[in-house]
Amino acid sequence: MGVVNVTPDSFSDGGLWFDAEGAINHGLRLAAQGADIVDVGGESTRPGAERPPAEEELRRVVPVVRELAAAGVTVSVDTMRAEVAHQALVAGAHMVNDVSGGLADRDLLRVVADARAPVVLMHWRGHASHMQEHADYDDVVTELIAELRPRIDAAVAAGVDPGRVVIDPGLGFAKTWEHNWSILARMPEIVAAGFPVLVAASRKTFLGELLADPHTGARRAPAQRDAATAALTTTIALDGAWCIRVHEVPANMDAVLVAARLGAEAH
Repeated sequence: MGVVNVTPDSFSDGGLWFDAEGAINHGLRLAAQGADIVDVGGESTRPGAERPPAEEELRRVVPVVRELAAAGVTVSVDTMRAEVAHQALVAGAHMVNDVSGGLADRDLLRVVADARAPVVLMHWRGHASHMQEHADYDDVVTELIAELRPRIDAAVAAGVDPGRVVIDPGLGFAKTWEHNWSILARMPEIVAAGFPVLVAASRKTFLGELLADPHTGARRAPAQRDAATAALTTTIALDGAWCIRVHEVPANMDAVLVAARLGAEAH
C-alpha cells in the first residue's frame, strides 16, 4: 500500500503532494512502481496534529480519489469521517482505512457496509492531539487485540462482511517507541487473531530514534528512514501480515518478494 498524503502537515512528506495534480501524479507513480493499493488521506494523524474541517478534508481527498480510480488504481481512502468515506467510495475508492477503528464517527461503519467495501480497523485510543496521553499498557499486544475485538464486532453488527475486515495494530498511535518494537516482535500473535493485518511502520519516529546520529543524538530525518523501513517490511511479511503501508514502494516491493521466496522455501 502506497501512501498519498494530501496534507500540509504530515510527519513524513506534508506539503509535497498537497495540490491535487501533484497528489494524483504521485499516486500514479506509486501504482506504476508496484503498489497494489494507493491510500489517499487528507488529515494528518501525526502526534499533536489538529483536525481539518470536514469540508477541507473533502476538498483535498475526493478529486484525487476520483482521478486515480478513473486511471484504474485500487484506491483506499484514509479517513475517520463517514461523509468523506461516502464521497470517496462514490468517487471510486475501493476500501476505507479508518485509523479510529470506527470510534471517531459511528456512522462510518454503516457507510462501509452499505457500499459492501472492505474496511481497515486500527487500534486507537484518541485523536492525534492527545493520543500519547493514553500510551499506558500492562501488555500492549494483549490489550490492543482485546480492544480491537469490539471494533470488529461493531463493524459486523453494522453489516460489514467479516471477510472484508482488516486490522491494524496502530504503531505510534497511543504507543511509545518501546511499545512499537514489542508489537513488531510479536506480530505473529496479532496475525493469529484471524484477520488480515495491515502494518504501517514506514518512516515512523521510532525508526528515526533507532537511527539517531551517535554523536549528536539527532533523529534520522523521515525521508532517510526508507532502508530501515524496508528491513522491517521483510520481517513483517515473513510474520504473515496481509499488507504493508509505505511511503516508497520499490525497496519495500523487493523486501516483500524476498520474504515470499523465503516463506515458500520454508514450506
